[in-house]
Amino acid sequence: MHPNTEKVAAALKERGAAGEIIELPEAAPTAEAAARQLGCPVGAIANSLIFDADGAPLLVLTSGAHRVDTAKVAALVGARRVRRATPEFVREATGQPIGGVAPVGHPSPIRTLVDTWLERHETVWAAGGHPHTVFPTSYAELLRITGGTPADVGA
Repeated sequence: MHPNTEKVAAALKERGAAGEIIELPEAAPTAEAAARQLGCPVGAIANSLIFDADGAPLLVLTSGAHRVDTAKVAALVGARRVRRATPEFVREATGQPIGGVAPVGHPSPIRTLVDTWLERHETVWAAGGHPHTVFPTSYAELLRITGGTPADVGA
């Protein structure tokens, strides 16, 4: 198991998460790629997106079915500007690569918004710290394990 995935698995266990990390046969750097391999709707994929909110990392767990409205998110968190983070910023904030960022297992806690659209799915799939790994969870569990705030973040 990749060291990032081991950290995520430990964080999930520590938080009492029900799902186990699985390894996909192919990398799943996009919601579409993950959904295709898992045989689930793209909306059931929880994209873990890191944004730069006035210089601070912000994790937005959004449904793979739509895009994040950064102006809406800026208003929600009281930031002047929210923009997609650079790969370096993402790695520094999470210790994980873009395409594999998990909702947990980061070096320090990251302010998190959890897309209310994810509540539409009984099972939600999130990345496990590496582009080949995912784990099943639920909307309620994502809120609990991340300490996230429910939010309508879609464009």
